[in-house]
Amino acid sequence: MRISLRLILLLFIGVTLVSLFFARSQVKAQKRGLRADLERRADVLADSLQETIEPMMQNDASKDLQRVLERFGNRERLSGVAIYDLQGKSIAMTLGLTGKLNGVPNTVALAISKNEGCGEFVNLGSTYTHIFALPLHQKGTIAGAMVLLHNADYILAQSDAIWRDAFIRVLVQTLLISLITLLIVRWSVVNPISKTAQWMRELRTRGSHSPLDLPEGELFKPLMREATHLVQSLSAARATAQEEARLREASESLWTSERLRVHVRNTLQTRPMIVVSNREPYMHVHRGNSIEVIVPASGLVTALEPILRACEGTWIAHGSGDADREVVDSRDRLRVPPEEPQYALRRVWLTREEEEGYYYGFANEGLWPLCHIAHTRPTFRSSDWEDYQAANQKFARAVLEEMKDTHDPFLLIQDYHFALLPRLVKKERPDARVAIFWHIPWPNPQAFSICPWQRELLDGLLGADLIGFHIQSHCNYFLETVDQTMESRIDWEHFGVSRLGHMTLVKPFPISVAYSEPATPLPDAFSGDRFALIKELGLEATYLGVGVDRVDYTKGILERLRAVERFLDKYPAYRGKFTFVQIGAPSRTHIKRYHDLQAEVEAEAERINWRFETSRWKPVVFLNKHHSHEEIEPYYRAADVCLVTSLHDGMNLVAKEFVAARNDEQGVLILSQFAGASRELQDALAINPYDTEQLAEAIRFSLEMDSVEKTERMRRMRRIVKEHNVYRWAANLITALSEIRLEPTATGTVAGAGRT
Repeated sequence: MRISLRLILLLFIGVTLVSLFFARSQVKAQKRGLRADLERRADVLADSLQETIEPMMQNDASKDLQRVLERFGNRERLSGVAIYDLQGKSIAMTLGLTGKLNGVPNTVALAISKNEGCGEFVNLGSTYTHIFALPLHQKGTIAGAMVLLHNADYILAQSDAIWRDAFIRVLVQTLLISLITLLIVRWSVVNPISKTAQWMRELRTRGSHSPLDLPEGELFKPLMREATHLVQSLSAARATAQEEARLREASESLWTSERLRVHVRNTLQTRPMIVVSNREPYMHVHRGNSIEVIVPASGLVTALEPILRACEGTWIAHGSGDADREVVDSRDRLRVPPEEPQYALRRVWLTREEEEGYYYGFANEGLWPLCHIAHTRPTFRSSDWEDYQAANQKFARAVLEEMKDTHDPFLLIQDYHFALLPRLVKKERPDARVAIFWHIPWPNPQAFSICPWQRELLDGLLGADLIGFHIQSHCNYFLETVDQTMESRIDWEHFGVSRLGHMTLVKPFPISVAYSEPATPLPDAFSGDRFALIKELGLEATYLGVGVDRVDYTKGILERLRAVERFLDKYPAYRGKFTFVQIGAPSRTHIKRYHDLQAEVEAEAERINWRFETSRWKPVVFLNKHHSHEEIEPYYRAADVCLVTSLHDGMNLVAKEFVAARNDEQGVLILSQFAGASRELQDALAINPYDTEQLAEAIRFSLEMDSVEKTERMRRMRRIVKEHNVYRWAANLITALSEIRLEPTATGTVAGAGRT
């Protein structure tokens, strides 16, 4: 209440001062207008009298002059008229001026000297008067002057009236504005703030998750944003604390983000942590006249952010947002996350040609199909190789700059984009602990030998102290490739490679997803009702299947669509009842193979729909756009079956995301035997994606599976994902790297020497 009164008082004073300022301007303008009008009337009257009086002065007719003056002297607001000769002697004067004029007015001498009319406003006694003098002539020479005096009190009276009216108007307006403002403040500001305070009190005391209802608009948008962050942070903190307490009570050892944070701090102590990836965790893009922050959909962000947050490290990535350069400092760095900065993001700039050759060319048209045995021929160009080398060298320079003046730094390199980076860094900083995690499969030695620069790639990778893959078979293939290609010694007992006096360990680290149980949805979270989802799509169906992928030829999207078609052919009873939703994010579309695949998937979906669809149902819905995790999760929770049919995959986190989302312990996962996740999720229905009949039967079996069996299978898979979550993956990787013993070399520096 005190704040409102202070606001009203300040508003009252402000409005009053502004209104009085404009009233003063109005009075001055009005006064100038009235004076100008009076001056104009005096000038016109003097001119008319001049024509009459000048002939009389020549004839020396004083009595006639007096009569003329008396006749004119009774005009409205005219106080009188006087005529003076050159010596200032009065020749004639109206009776009303007798005794009022003390001497000759100054305007007489001024008018005679200038030979033109002159006027001024003066106070004669208590009367505000306008005096106008006009020279009179005889035979072409100045013989005297005529003076007209007008009563100008009405000008002051009208000015006073304007001031009085303005004051009353200002008073009324100010009171009305203050009253309206008070009502608006109470309705638009005070009440929402009171609601916010009440909501925060309930959140603090009872943990309520009821939505915060604030008016829309720019005023409350920052408050809504911060309130949302608050509820998320508080919910996460409470969930973490409850989970930690539950784990202590149950004597379980589950990895959480907080436990990872403590582990990383204890392991690294004060040593810096640097992460390198092609994709950045936060992008800045232009949206109209503003800059917006985007979090790219990436498992890397989920996996690595807890590490960076824990040690306040540095993440080095390619700056790909069109506004990225506008927000960094002189060292191309900024603090992230934007709402709660905890670590540094260092951006590396690549030219369009370098990005085309290094990323789209060598990495995704060369290494990607080479490592994924999916019957797409890899393309290797010498120009792409040169761009790949140049990009790795740029990132190496950025890494070395971040390592400057630090001791024993930790470096985590991510994926096949940076095969050369470990050697480039280790050559300059042998004291650094360097690990690279290869997120895609490693092919057999014969397949890898296709690459013209296989030796250079292997040499670059073996600069690392630790190389991680998803599964053991990828580690085995890598060691076999090194054994057949490079001069080295393979330690099969400890899975290491000794080359040039340096030991590189090769280990499996199955990546996973974050896991929370029980899930604590936001107030507006979708319930996972399949019927509501299907209704949103404008369809009617009883059963729902889902697939979530980038549109990539390794994901087996065409194979699963054909299996859906075969399933409906074999089991027509499910026509009109089963709808399969394929969420397919466009990917690398300007690469011809990906562009062609996009068209193939759309055409295949249309062909199948043309065969089976009715007015209210169709078998396939292809949602061809990027979806956030929040948008995808309702499909996970609502689906009867999730199809993961990768033709070859390192891990495939979609399978684990689906399992983690099923708090109801229902739903069936159909999982390709060629995905790394199939090694862990053995309660999924394992299939060969090339076997259309088997995949169609798996769909039927999943829809007809007993609810008890579904629960048992899902419960076992959820336990695996829960225990082997992304935090455990990160902790194992950090622990393995920290345990590597670095020993002095001949030059006095240190190099990897194996395990402790």
